[in-house]
Amino acid sequence: MLHKIVFYLSLLVISTAVSAQSVQVNPDHPDQYTVQEGDTLWDISGMFLLQPWRWPEIWQVNPQIDNPHLIYPGDVISLSYDGESPVLTVSRAGMGSRTVKLSPTMRIEQTTRAIKTVPIDVIRPFLTRPLIVEENEMDSWPYIVSSYEQHLVASPGIEIYVQGLTPDSVGEKFSIYRLGTEYVSHSRGHREVLGYESIYIGDAEVKAFGNPSTVNITHAVKEVVNGDRLILPSDEEIYTSFIPSRSSSDITGSIISAEGVLTEIGQYQVVVLDRGSNDGVEVGNVFGVYQSGVVVEDKVRNTKKSYEDTDLIDYLGMMKSRGESVTLPDYRAGVVMVFRTFDKVSYGLVMEALGPIHLNDAIKSF
Repeated sequence: MLHKIVFYLSLLVISTAVSAQSVQVNPDHPDQYTVQEGDTLWDISGMFLLQPWRWPEIWQVNPQIDNPHLIYPGDVISLSYDGESPVLTVSRAGMGSRTVKLSPTMRIEQTTRAIKTVPIDVIRPFLTRPLIVEENEMDSWPYIVSSYEQHLVASPGIEIYVQGLTPDSVGEKFSIYRLGTEYVSHSRGHREVLGYESIYIGDAEVKAFGNPSTVNITHAVKEVVNGDRLILPSDEEIYTSFIPSRSSSDITGSIISAEGVLTEIGQYQVVVLDRGSNDGVEVGNVFGVYQSGVVVEDKVRNTKKSYEDTDLIDYLGMMKSRGESVTLPDYRAGVVMVFRTFDKVSYGLVMEALGPIHLNDAIKSF
């Protein structure tokens, strides 16, 4: 409930902002589009805008459609113009051609069928898990010392034995985690450890207190092993409404990790950015992903001989040996939107991949 109130308040705040640059319409846009099951707001906006993440601007400046997070399958979205300004309107399904013109207010809406901003199923496992921890932070968490019959690997339904629990933990449900990847950044010019991934393994329920305590595994996504740690699950509300926005200040950083990626990163893959809330990153911030400019050889500059002074073979050899290196401009390879932040890192979803994206590619505010 709190998140929805904050969401509507934020719409009221941004309604007073003026775009510094005109929203660019996609020249291949349809005149109308009927919303389908499985659509996302990002994809629909991409049909009408060259920069789909800027849809809050056109809907705030031209509030012909209600809260864009309440668009439903069957609704018809149309593009028209008010003078030179593009206007998006929506005809609500089942309401004929009547255009909905409701201003954002602080209210609670039923959003069960409303289409989402991004593919929620892709990021759902990352909305509350994994965790980012500091060095040695997990050392104080209860830990598994053994399983029933001293099996090294345990699975759902198996009893395990845990050290470090308290008598009042009986009946409590815990999450099981394992220390994972070290997140390291070099984008500030030096090696900086930003934290450690804490990998979600499963869930367990405490059956009896003791030294060790008896715990039953209720769910597992990976094999549970001795040394895995337990912590009470977060009661933080899962937030699935995202308003794309530009960061409040210019932020640069890099992609330091990607789930299950060894080489290239593509659309709808989750990435870890080496900037977090301490740097001003907020949920919904959109960044361009850039590859460093390729270094090529300038075989013409500063050539001291001319073609007329030598034969062709000598000239080509001279061009190869006397050229200078030139760094081409950075190339924008994609767009990433932040959906979860920590102090020093953030989770983002690659919304657009214009070319191959790699680890250590730069991110920059638009």
